[in-house]
Amino acid sequence: MTDLGLPEHIEACLFDLDGVVTKTAVVHAAAWKEMFDAFLRERDGPAFTPFTGADYDAYVDGRPRADGVRTFLDSRGIRLPEGGADDPPDAVTVHGLGNRKNELLLEKIRTDGVEPYDSTLRYLRAVRASGLRTAVVSSSANCRDVLRSIEAEDLFDVRIDGVVAARRGLPGKPAPDTFLAAARDLGVEPAHAAVFEDALAGMDAGRAGRFGLVVGVDRVGQTDALYAHGADRVVTDLAELGGER
Repeated sequence: MTDLGLPEHIEACLFDLDGVVTKTAVVHAAAWKEMFDAFLRERDGPAFTPFTGADYDAYVDGRPRADGVRTFLDSRGIRLPEGGADDPPDAVTVHGLGNRKNELLLEKIRTDGVEPYDSTLRYLRAVRASGLRTAVVSSSANCRDVLRSIEAEDLFDVRIDGVVAARRGLPGKPAPDTFLAAARDLGVEPAHAAVFEDALAGMDAGRAGRFGLVVGVDRVGQTDALYAHGADRVVTDLAELGGER
């Protein structure tokens, strides 16, 4: 193991954004809950079954927005028209609900701002100082703006986010394609790249892509689930791996 807590053969590190680099996972979860609860209340009345944290972890976290809508609705036996990516936020379609969630998310970010995990930024700088290459791999279409808001865009050699994935036709997590695209853009074989993720879907993607190391970042007390979904190691903070000065 190196001073960064990585096997010697690792040449690149691929980082999820929300919950790993930034403290936005809880903001995403709140926006999903507000959107789904309003939809379910309108559909089922006051006795509706609310969207829960367990629903977020199982069906939404880490997935592209429309996939998250579909997967959660499927869990409740609900079918909606797909609609289109430009559906208004009040449209009762898969994309309409997804756009409503994004509208709520952006409102929360504008109100409260975005905070990074400082220990992750220190780890990123240590990774780069050691000569390893870096990529951010996120399902978010807002990834670039978030990185710019915390002045961290220059910490990544490659960005594969919701915008890039849509342009290239890449399926989102739990499929490994976005991580594989990041490794390919960095010129590194998956077996020589480490994945850092907090979402169960991200663990599934890391395992499916046969990456050299899959690190689960447990911010919410789901260590066992992260291991079950493919983590080689689980930490509560990247400072545990090393790289601190």
